Order: sequence, then C-alpha cells, then structure tokens
Amino acid sequence: MPSPFWARHSDRRPFLLGRARIAGALRQFFAARDFVEVETGVLVPSPGNETHLHAFASEVVSPAGTRERLYLRTSPEFACKKLLAAGERRIVEFARSFRNRERGVLHHPEFTLIEWYRAYEPYEALMEDCAAILALAAETAGAGRFSLRDRVIDPFAAPERLAVAEAFARYAGIDLMAMLPPEPPARFAAAALAAGIRTAADDNWGDIFSRVLVEKIEPRLGLGRATILYEYPCVQSPLAKPSRSDPRLAERFELYACGVELANGFGELTDAGEQRKRLEGQMAEKERIYSERYPIDEDFLSALAVMPPASGVALGFDRLVMLATGATRIEQVLWTPMSEH
Repeated sequence: MPSPFWARHSDRRPFLLGRARIAGALRQFFAARDFVEVETGVLVPSPGNETHLHAFASEVVSPAGTRERLYLRTSPEFACKKLLAAGERRIVEFARSFRNRERGVLHHPEFTLIEWYRAYEPYEALMEDCAAILALAAETAGAGRFSLRDRVIDPFAAPERLAVAEAFARYAGIDLMAMLPPEPPARFAAAALAAGIRTAADDNWGDIFSRVLVEKIEPRLGLGRATILYEYPCVQSPLAKPSRSDPRLAERFELYACGVELANGFGELTDAGEQRKRLEGQMAEKERIYSERYPIDEDFLSALAVMPPASGVALGFDRLVMLATGATRIEQVLWTPMSEH
C-alpha cells in the first residue's frame, strides 16, 4: 500500500509550488482580458449528460426530512452558461470537478478545470487563448519544453491546427467524411479493421470513432509542438453548434500536448430544442451501456433559450501543471490527493 501523501510531501512540494505560481499567473492573464472569475455550485441537480461521464451522487435533506438527489458536478458548464444567459460576457472559473470511475496517471476522481467563456466571440479566439496559456505556464515554471513519457513539445511554438478528417486520413487511412452518419456503422467498422483496429459487434458509430482516435491518432498529436484538433463530427459533439463550413461537423476542438488531451472547446449550441434531443440521446446510450441515466437540467435548457452566442473551453489545470513542472503523475501536483487502495 502506498505511503500517505503527507509522508511524501517534501518530494512533491516543488511541483505544488509550481502549481501555485501557474494559478496566480493565469488569474492575472484572465483579469487582464476583462474576465470575471466566478464560483459556481458544486452540488447540482444534473452532473452533465455525456454518455461516458460518471458522477458521484449525494442527497440533500431538508429540515422537514424531505430528500432530494443531487450530484457532484463533472464540470461547471451548465452553471456557467446560466451566467451567460444572466448577462455575463467573459467569465472564468477555476472549478473543482468530480468524475467517478477515473483513476490513473492522468486521471483523479477530484480535479481542477479552468473553464472560460467568451460571449459574442468565435471559438477560434479560444484556440488563441490556449496557445497563450501554454506559453505562460512554461514561462512561469521556467520550462523551456514540456515532456511526458519521452514525448516533447516546445510550449512557445504556435500549435499545429489539424482537422479531424485530415487526421483520420493521415494517420489511419480512413476517409472520415465518407463514413459520417447516416452511413451505417458496419462500413466504418470495416474501414477501421483495414486500419488494424478491432471493433466489437455491438459498437455504435461513436464507439468506432473513439477506437480509431485513441489507437491511431491521439498518440501522434502534440509532438514537437501542441496540436489543435478541430471540426469533430456533430455526432461526437453533443454540446457544440454545427460548423459553418459543413453542418455534419461541429465547432469543437481539443488541445493536445505530448500526446495528452489538455482542453476541449466549443462554439456553444444555443438551440434549446436541439440540445434537449442530444442530451436525451446521450442518456439513452448511457442507459443501454451502463444501465443508468442522469436527469436533464431543465433550468439549463430554459437558460439556453436566451443565452447569447458564445464560445467556451475547459482546460485540465492539473495536467497543464504536470507538463510545466515535469511531474509524471497527477497526484504529484495535487495538494491532498485521495489515497490509493
């Protein structure tokens, strides 16, 4: 059994001091750009409605003894969008978030997301933010490069921008645009098999997409310099609005460094009816796979109907600190990590 974190604190302290310095620099970064730092609630009626995200459940008991099921949020997204509907224009949160069934070198059940939103601004502005944040974290930590598992990047170099369809063609030899729904998953599965990827008989389209992404593409991203992978299929982007160039694609990007996913950003979907349909579809899949589902946040959908056009992104702060300080496990950059059993 590993020794408790406090018994190894002296070894971890340099990483933790780096974390504090980076957090301070990023707060200054956002303040200089007229962002308001917000703090939204951790206990929520719906923790999010993406199929493969798992929440911690809790319960609030009133003085009268009535009980209500609540959850620890998996991200502050729904609450932040409500603040945009309320009239905020640029907001940022250093958000303690919680996800169950996740533990590993890069995953911890309790972690920090930096999530920020720009109303009336395109999602390309978030890509510029991400590039600036990589450089600022490196400068603050005194790091000339980021490295993890023998993968290295220059955090000061402009990130490569790579469309998802181009990545599938380059690294898997798959014409993704020809495989998009309503094309049957069987055709996509055959293309994946030809690329050397095994699929299961009950895999849906998204399962096959994820297998190709994880096995063939992600290991090639963020090498030498960061990669911004953009224009994901709409079917894989339940909270993003359709791309202006092709409605089968979405205004969604992910930031990779050293093969690690650091951030996930969108041009936000503001069609409440379409959002309900997508979230219900995600929960139907969750019930099929995991035999559980989470409630839809009706207040969120009501707010979405009056929310302005906006872009938002969530960045894994702990992972950023790992790369900037040279840590090799996420527990090294958490002040009080959970014990491993």
